[in-house]
Amino acid sequence: MEKLSVVVITYNEESNIERCLNSVKNIADDVVVVDSFSTDKTREIAEKLGARVILQKFLGHIEQKNFAITQAKNPFILSLDADEAIDEKLEKEIIKIKHNRISDGYAINRYNNYVGKWINHGAWKSDVKLRLWDSRNGKWGGLNPHDVFEMQEQAIVQKIEGNILHWSYKSVEEHQNKIEYFSDIAAKAYKKKGKKSSWFKIIISPCFRFVRDYIFKLGFLDGKYGFIIAKLTAYEVYLKYKKLKEMN
Repeated sequence: MEKLSVVVITYNEESNIERCLNSVKNIADDVVVVDSFSTDKTREIAEKLGARVILQKFLGHIEQKNFAITQAKNPFILSLDADEAIDEKLEKEIIKIKHNRISDGYAINRYNNYVGKWINHGAWKSDVKLRLWDSRNGKWGGLNPHDVFEMQEQAIVQKIEGNILHWSYKSVEEHQNKIEYFSDIAAKAYKKKGKKSSWFKIIISPCFRFVRDYIFKLGFLDGKYGFIIAKLTAYEVYLKYKKLKEMN
C-alpha cells in the first residue's frame, strides 16, 4: 500500500486546523504543517493532533507550498489549506487509490462555504483542484496568490469522486479585507512578470467577470451571497489592474 503525506501551510489558523487534520486522520501516514510563526494556538493544536510542525517564514503562497513538499516523508502527497477538509466519499476514494494507484495526479472538486452557506452556482461551483499527486511529477506554479499545481507534460491525471470542503470566509467583511491583501499580491506578481495594465482592463475586465459569474454561470441562483461573491470578485479584478497601473 502506498504511503501518503498530508501537507498544510498555516498562519493563525487555530479556528480551522483541528477540523482539517481530523478529516485526514484515517488516510495520512505523515502529516506536515508548515507554519509561518503563528501567534495563536495553531502550532499547539497541530502538534497535539500528531502533526510535524515546521516553522518557516512566509515565502509567498507558491514558494511556501513548494517548500512544504520538501518536508514530506512521502512523494505521494495530499495538499490542503487549513480552512479545508475532506468529506467521507473522498476519504474512501483516497484509501482505494493508496491500495492501487494508477495515475500521477488526481483532481478533486472543492465545495465552497461562504458565510455559512454552501455555494452551488457561479464561478465557485466548478472549482476543481489538483491536490493529490506524486510530487516527483510536478510542482506548484501559477501566479501569487493563485497557486496551481503543474504536472509534467507526460503525467497522467484523473478526476475522482468526493469533495474538498472549503470554509472560505466567515463574514463579508473578512472577504473585503482579504481583497485588499490578495489584489496587492496579484498586482506585484503581474508587475514582476512584466504584465501591463490599462484603463480598458481596469474598466472592462471587472464588468466581464461580474457578468460571466453572476449571469452566465448562474451565480444569481445562490441569492444574496451569489451576488456578493460576483461583485467582490469583480472588485478584486478592478483593484488588481488599478494597482498594477499605478505601479507601472
